[in-house]
Amino acid sequence: MSTATVRSSRLRAVAWALAISAALVVFIVLGSRNLAHFDAALVGYTFATLFAAFGITYRYAMWLQRPPTRMYWRRGWQAFFAPRYFAQNLAVLARRAVVEVGANRFIFRRGILRGAAHWAIMWGCTVAAAITFPLVWGWIHFETVPGKIDVYRTFVFGYPAGDFPIESLYGFVVFHGLVWASFLVIAGVLLAFRRRMLDHGATSVQRFAEDILPLVLLLSISVTGLMLTVSYTWMHGYAYSFLAILHAITVIFTMLFMPFGKFFHIFQRPAQLGVAFYKDAGERGEQARCVRCARPFASATMIRDLMVVERQLGFRYELTSEPDAPHYQQACPRCRRALFGLAQAAAWTHERGKPDGQTSS
Repeated sequence: MSTATVRSSRLRAVAWALAISAALVVFIVLGSRNLAHFDAALVGYTFATLFAAFGITYRYAMWLQRPPTRMYWRRGWQAFFAPRYFAQNLAVLARRAVVEVGANRFIFRRGILRGAAHWAIMWGCTVAAAITFPLVWGWIHFETVPGKIDVYRTFVFGYPAGDFPIESLYGFVVFHGLVWASFLVIAGVLLAFRRRMLDHGATSVQRFAEDILPLVLLLSISVTGLMLTVSYTWMHGYAYSFLAILHAITVIFTMLFMPFGKFFHIFQRPAQLGVAFYKDAGERGEQARCVRCARPFASATMIRDLMVVERQLGFRYELTSEPDAPHYQQACPRCRRALFGLAQAAAWTHERGKPDGQTSS
């Protein structure tokens, strides 16, 4: 890839990152009614989320510009919006979003405890994010109802969204939402640590920055958050200021780390839904036939796209030097193994046929 192409890709990624960050700033200002409901004490969290939004968007935009990702991305959307199958695709999307993403079936297939760990961490973080971000950005706030000091009114984007008694079960569940999320995350992290300590296969390939540090950060956020609850509930606010600062440090560091580490897969994973639609369209469409044995072995569209991506990456696997030569990807796996053996036999025969003392350099 040329220097000019790399520079152009980076500029486009920076432009997208700036646009998304600016849009988030606008939504924060509008959602908090010109910052009227924005808590200045949470400004550190806000800047951390803005940095995370910039970094995640930049990395995602760079990722989408890679030839394989760009091809999958484009084909996935084309397959999803195909007029003939659009209604069916909507139903399939809903099912896959619930079963594969929401229920984590793809992880449970690898093991029950592994799936339970991933499910608990994912839903704990999802619940925590759904509560924390709107509160930090001023999109949601609570006020006591005039004349009813035991009743709270919820405001969403500055508009009333319902009243509830403070001492009600609903109020207890809502105000302790982060506690329930912390319990889920802690349970998932402990299960993940158990696997990484007992599974020798996982231990042999794990890296601290990619596998251990994310779990430590999630555990730190959850534990310090629970300590805040313990402090103001049962300890009359003892060490609350120190715990609040410690919790803020863990959260802000995690947000700053998010674009660079393993957390980035949170934003990559949904793209697998598009890949699934691409595969579905390939199975329904024309099948590629092997240039050697003429048997169908894969989607014709997928084989053509693979050849295009390989050439974009600078790899050429034509079987001969002729202009319209068949491509290596047009051979089925069985014939590829056969061609490999034939090539080795031809090379060996060629060497054996040379006079003594003459070998290829």
